Amino acid sequence: MNGQVLMFVFLFALDAVHGQASYSIPEEMSRGSSVGNIAQDLGLEIRRLISGKAKIYSRNNEDYIELNREKGALLVKERIDREALCAHTALCALHLQIILENPMEFYSVTVHIADINDNAPSFDKNELNFKLIESTNVGAKFVLERAVDLDVGINGLQNYVLKPTDHFSLKLQNNADGNKNVEMVLQKPLDREKEEQMSLVLTAVDGGEPRMSGTILILITVLDANDNAPVFTQPIYKATIAENSPVGTVVVTVSASDADGDLNSKISYSITNTRDNIRNIFVVDKEKGQVSLIGNIDFEKSRQFQINLLASDDGGLTDSCKVIIDVEDVNDNKPIINIMSKSNVVSEDAEMNTAVTMINTEDLDSAENGNVNCFINENIPFVLKSSKNNFYTLVTDGELDREKSSEYNITVTCSDEGVPSLFSSVTLNLHISDVNDNAPVFDRSSYEASVVENNTPGLSICTVKASDADWNQNARVSYILEDSSVNGVPVSSYVSVNAESGVIHAIRSFDFEQLKEFHFHVKAQDGGSPPLSSNVSVGIHIQDANDNGPQVLYPVQTSGSVLAEIVPHSADVGYLVTKVVAVDVDSGQNAWLSYKVHKATDRALFEVGLHNGEIRTVRQVTDKDAVKQRLTVVVEDNGQPSRSATVIVNVMVADSFPEVLSEFTDFNLHDKEYNDKLTFYLVLALAVVSFLFITCLLLIISVKVYRWRQSRILYHSNLPVIPYYLPRYSDTLGTGTLPHVYNYEVCRTTDSRKSDCKLDRTASHNLLVMDPTLTRTMPMRQSEKNILDEPDSPLEKQS
Repeated sequence: MNGQVLMFVFLFALDAVHGQASYSIPEEMSRGSSVGNIAQDLGLEIRRLISGKAKIYSRNNEDYIELNREKGALLVKERIDREALCAHTALCALHLQIILENPMEFYSVTVHIADINDNAPSFDKNELNFKLIESTNVGAKFVLERAVDLDVGINGLQNYVLKPTDHFSLKLQNNADGNKNVEMVLQKPLDREKEEQMSLVLTAVDGGEPRMSGTILILITVLDANDNAPVFTQPIYKATIAENSPVGTVVVTVSASDADGDLNSKISYSITNTRDNIRNIFVVDKEKGQVSLIGNIDFEKSRQFQINLLASDDGGLTDSCKVIIDVEDVNDNKPIINIMSKSNVVSEDAEMNTAVTMINTEDLDSAENGNVNCFINENIPFVLKSSKNNFYTLVTDGELDREKSSEYNITVTCSDEGVPSLFSSVTLNLHISDVNDNAPVFDRSSYEASVVENNTPGLSICTVKASDADWNQNARVSYILEDSSVNGVPVSSYVSVNAESGVIHAIRSFDFEQLKEFHFHVKAQDGGSPPLSSNVSVGIHIQDANDNGPQVLYPVQTSGSVLAEIVPHSADVGYLVTKVVAVDVDSGQNAWLSYKVHKATDRALFEVGLHNGEIRTVRQVTDKDAVKQRLTVVVEDNGQPSRSATVIVNVMVADSFPEVLSEFTDFNLHDKEYNDKLTFYLVLALAVVSFLFITCLLLIISVKVYRWRQSRILYHSNLPVIPYYLPRYSDTLGTGTLPHVYNYEVCRTTDSRKSDCKLDRTASHNLLVMDPTLTRTMPMRQSEKNILDEPDSPLEKQS
């Protein structure tokens, strides 16, 4: 190379989308050598190369050129041997693609590799042997082996030189393929007797600087006369063979004839090629001239073979011909799919025509066998758009919805147009990222729940449930109690909702008699930004519990006056004496009341209606019946467990008002006597307590006076006195053991008729009321004492 490197740079015009650039460099350049400033030549800025993650893609994966993004330059990455890369092809070039992302762009770059004279011509053999009959005619031609020079152009093989030239001269004949046939021509008759052996040197010289050469030794043995050389039937044979032909296939048969007879006419065939590895692919039968296939052929590597055949007789005379074999392409290569750039995730709100993946295809076959068409599976919101140079871009072709499909397995299938067609496929896995586009949805349009009254605070009433079709944080649902009021009270004082589980708890204990039902709203809100929400109505119904017993409204029970119903002696069977009226503030079956007689002076005289509480006579009243009749009626509800109340009904069997008045006077006088005795005992107890209190007080005063006098005596004496003070046992200022005044309140029970306190209650207008002060002068008859003096309470406690 003489230290000189020739480089020619050609920059072609760039279009708006895809630019092209072309460079030419010599082979064997050292690593790191500059090929060209691609950024300047393509009109790109350095920061665009860096942000676009510019990279080089080569179809055949040649790793000879690298891109320096920071400098925008193409550099030699590995030493380039043009002969190894392109063999004997005159034009040798690397075809590269520069790919940019965001947005996706690509540029075509061609780097031509210029040849340098780094290979000398060489022969396949070291020597050639010829046996020539001395009668060989002047002008006879002998084909010599051609030299091989891996260089091309001026650096390739240029000329041959034969020395010495006493008997032979060298003749070069140009072929249509650009090669030269080397022939040795006899110019002077041979004389075996003078010279039986001759040695010649054939030198092959190239045109490089400096020139390089290779030699081969030619040994000629002079034989007796054989004056006819073999002759092929045709100078050029042509044949066609499919690239997938099996080993052993006969491609063509050549034939030559020799006018001599006997041994001089026996012809043998041989291949004289010394290049292109022909002898490893084809063989010729020495006797039959059949050219057969012994190796594998590939149309994509070699589309044509040229075989040089030699026919020689035993006398050393020869003839040559060419066999041109065209390789027929077979569709034996599947399309190759190369992923140039790929996005694994795309947002579900991506716009139409958003580029997702860029691929490149190639098929090593030719014509229709190499034409590739690509398509993707149907019914997906994507489309494959094609561009020149077999590049395809996968773009969105519809709205994406992660909730319908969170990922797509997109199969890209590429098939050629051969018969039968071959195809390749690649599956692209694409995930759809979530966008908060779905609000939470409750599993019901509304919720209804029931809770029994008197519940425990904190009780779980029901659960609301909402789901969000989004994913991750966008699908995380929180539950919020909407602000509202129930009877003027915030609903938050009645119930609460768990923000995570949606469980609704009771804050307080409910009372059916005060609140039978209420409604409120719960909001479900997701964790997206901005958050989305939805509301649902929740109705809580309070169920009644049997927590209230019956209440008797009539007859009214009093302690100060005796109430009685009057039944005349003339009352018939079924006579309505009175009606017990009771109510139950509960509802439903808890408020269904039933009446029955618990105790009675005479059970055979009266009965009570089971459901209406009417007290009627069962039989005719007689004079033998007691004047005073007492009935204890039990009122019971239908709850579980049931509750009840009792009421005492006093009935007087009399025909006139004076009879009734005398009976009530006796009864009230008996109560008065009892009350007077009770008052006496109370006064006596109070007197004893007062006496004890006054005695204790006088005792304390006496002790204090005595100690005061003792201290005065010690004070007037001359003896040393140590003052001594007794502890304070009482404090007249209210700081002693009873510093405060206590008020006590006496509560009377229902069974308090024997108390000395009497409370007068207003009687019903339907009752006969007799005040004892009005009947003091009436004598009380001992015989008239009856069941009215029983200690049973007029109104018992609820069961």
